[in-house]
Amino acid sequence: LEAPLPSPVALKPGDLIEISRGLYEHWAVYVGNGDVIHLAPTSEVAGAGFSSIGSLDADTAVVRRDPLWIVVGADSYRVNNKYDRRYSPQPVREIIQAAKEAVGRVMPYSVFSKNCEHFVTSLRYGVAKSDQVSILGIVGLAAVATATVLIGRVLTRRHEEKDD
Repeated sequence: LEAPLPSPVALKPGDLIEISRGLYEHWAVYVGNGDVIHLAPTSEVAGAGFSSIGSLDADTAVVRRDPLWIVVGADSYRVNNKYDRRYSPQPVREIIQAAKEAVGRVMPYSVFSKNCEHFVTSLRYGVAKSDQVSILGIVGLAAVATATVLIGRVLTRRHEEKDD
């Protein structure tokens, strides 16, 4: 196992962690001791970057507790409590308790209305918010997802032709 990632800033329990996956961000809440709790579509692989694009068509997700460095993988991350000026954060004790109680729960998932950012903002602020879902972003993600499927089909056909 690798050593935990150095923190770009001091992480505090209850902080929202934004993990850059290239075309989108994965979100988690820091719960202390190097761990985060996050909502992960069953098709998403921690630290997978572009290969986790399959989360576009997922309809369920599981709440997981993982070490931050495992979830981040090779991607970059930062603390982003972006709604602190608009909404009052819940008490840290309540954020952590609610997050821990949710671990293992399978939940409905929608990239538009019930994604990982909605999950963590609901924990921190009591309001489910996500700014990352935009028409342009979804069109871009859909194009990448379509290309991924088409490439997979081509590779499968080539493999089948070699076997014949």
